[in-house]
Amino acid sequence: MEVFFIRKNELQINDEIRDSDIRLIDADGAMLGVISSKAAQQMAITKNLDLVKIVPNGAPPVCKIMDYSKYVFEQGKKEKEAKKNQKVVSLKEVRLSAKIEEHDFDVKVKSAYKFLKDGDKVKVSIKFRGREMKYTSDGKDVLEKFTSVVSEVGVAERQPKLEGKSMIIILNPNKK
Repeated sequence: MEVFFIRKNELQINDEIRDSDIRLIDADGAMLGVISSKAAQQMAITKNLDLVKIVPNGAPPVCKIMDYSKYVFEQGKKEKEAKKNQKVVSLKEVRLSAKIEEHDFDVKVKSAYKFLKDGDKVKVSIKFRGREMKYTSDGKDVLEKFTSVVSEVGVAERQPKLEGKSMIIILNPNKK
């Protein structure tokens, strides 16, 4: 009794292909039409290449004659290149209070300015405790002032919004 293991994220190759008929593409990219999988397997063997099922959900499934190990190597190379070129944007948080002093405000602006320059998003939040909930308008004014001060390096995603006991605004870095 033969046992076949089908890999989850990998394509079926050679003997793992159990379909009776397949649509075959040659190694140079030419469409050869619908033929039996056994005949396709023989063609791949004569060319010292692999038969790889590239579209398993097709009717009939599409297979291609190629060098599978070279294909896997090229895919890995493409993935590494894509990972190297992507920019990871992280979310930094700056916390303020509704009754913040001028110097404290300037320090928070400096740190947010630095985060936005580095290309990170900045979440500016104000927590209201106890009786401060009556003065949410003061908090909104502080957030709007904060947004206007950092407007040359960041732009607000939306207006300040009260969520529970905190008011939040998210700043995105300006496009360079």
